[in-house]
Amino acid sequence: MDIREPDITQDEILKLSDPEFSQENVCIVTGAAGGIGRAAAVAAAANGIMTVGLDINQEGGKQTQRLARQLGGQMIFIETDLAKDADMDHAVAEAAKLGRIRYLFNIAGIQHIDLIEDFPMEKYDQMQRINLRAAVYMSKLCIPHFKQNHDGRGVVGNMASAHGHITTLAKVSYNISKFGMRALAQSISAEGGGLIRGFSVSTAFVKTALAMNQIPAQAQMRGITHEEVVTNVMCGESRLKEMMDPIEVGNLFVFGISRFARFLVGGDMLFDGGMVLTYAEKKN
Repeated sequence: MDIREPDITQDEILKLSDPEFSQENVCIVTGAAGGIGRAAAVAAAANGIMTVGLDINQEGGKQTQRLARQLGGQMIFIETDLAKDADMDHAVAEAAKLGRIRYLFNIAGIQHIDLIEDFPMEKYDQMQRINLRAAVYMSKLCIPHFKQNHDGRGVVGNMASAHGHITTLAKVSYNISKFGMRALAQSISAEGGGLIRGFSVSTAFVKTALAMNQIPAQAQMRGITHEEVVTNVMCGESRLKEMMDPIEVGNLFVFGISRFARFLVGGDMLFDGGMVLTYAEKKN
């Protein structure tokens, strides 16, 4: 089993015809150094939008920038620590020099696994700051720019999760942050007056480096194959026994900001292979 994060190719990117998908409009993407953030940034750039990727990982961010340009898009990378307001202030100010800020993808996130009674509060606080507070602050910075656009419009897409619908053991901070990302999308939409809208995207496991790197350790610990880790552990509650590619998630963000999704106002796109809403009979 190939446990690398899959490559992104031109034919996998959803291309949409939208008059606002142009170099005059800017899409800011957090977590752009890899995984879903990389895929969403590449997809936005390939759709003709001036894309600005943010991440603390400069090497990964530059790789994403090169990939976006190889696939025909325009992307700028700005090294940004989402735990620092000053870094986010700087990034948005720089992005505004490139065009009209119209889209924001809040994708960056980190994970830690521990039971509540053992969960280190410093890690809890760090996760809330990166996973949720940064998304709120980035939205706070971008909304005034949306209002300055010729039509007063803008869209914020938030990376939630199946864990923003149901919770699993030992992920208290992650669970709370992902429920919060859905609430943020709804709050933006409630205040947006039909012009500024938010939405969220919820998936199960995705073939990111973070997820894929867990497979060998899980296989060794449980005495099972890599394939069995995916089908029985990661996708155990899903009807589809496979993980999504990052670009499949990136495409959802492109659709969500497009003219075809104008009624996606505060809603959540749940693409989880059936983990949340369908249930199989348990056999003893």
